[in-house]
Amino acid sequence: MAGHSKWNNIKNRKGAQDAKRGKIFQKLSREIYMAAKQGGADPEINPTLRLAMDKAKSNNMPKDNVERAIKKATTAGEGENYDEVVYEGFGPNGVAVMTVALTDNRNRTMTNVRIAYNKNGGNLGEAGTVSYLFDRKGYIVIERSTTQFDEETVLMSVLEAGGEDLETSDEVFEIYTDPNDFAKVRDTLEAEGYVLNTAELTLVPKTTVTLEQADFDTLMQIIDALEEDDDVSEVYHNGQLIE
Repeated sequence: MAGHSKWNNIKNRKGAQDAKRGKIFQKLSREIYMAAKQGGADPEINPTLRLAMDKAKSNNMPKDNVERAIKKATTAGEGENYDEVVYEGFGPNGVAVMTVALTDNRNRTMTNVRIAYNKNGGNLGEAGTVSYLFDRKGYIVIERSTTQFDEETVLMSVLEAGGEDLETSDEVFEIYTDPNDFAKVRDTLEAEGYVLNTAELTLVPKTTVTLEQADFDTLMQIIDALEEDDDVSEVYHNGQLIE
């Protein structure tokens, strides 16, 4: 992961995400709903729900929204059913794009994803065409402003908790873990008093493709079009703007 900063992508797109806050909450509610419906309303014994709630917290989703989604999932009745579907595709210069959707209509979602690619200079690929370019990792962010500990202390905490890698910048500490160790690392750091800005399972590119500004703008058009779709939960890519 050396040299890769997921935080840069998060920070660079924060303004666009803020403008879509209502849509993000809608998608998060769907994830919480399905997690609670399938595994129960207690996040202590339902790790999928805990992850969804952590994600909602990092996006500043109101507690009332979270509670409504859980209540809806655990009241009587069948309710909605969603499937997780992953789409693989390409942006400019062969940039790999992974799209994760939670949908109750696979045909509708497939059509919308294909249109998002075709209208914005990308191509939807077959299963397996780009997934090998990503590793599934636990990802934790600690903002420097929320801790008094220095880099060496944080590194020791991360390693002792079972984390794999620590990347630092002027703003944050970024921690990567094996997905199987993620919950233990997260809980250990919280117990030690660290405030976690982000704690999630994610896809991290093994390598990146550097892009000129024009190609990077095209990639962002594809990402924006995909994220506009109500069914799309997450979009990952391995593009990086040449600095």
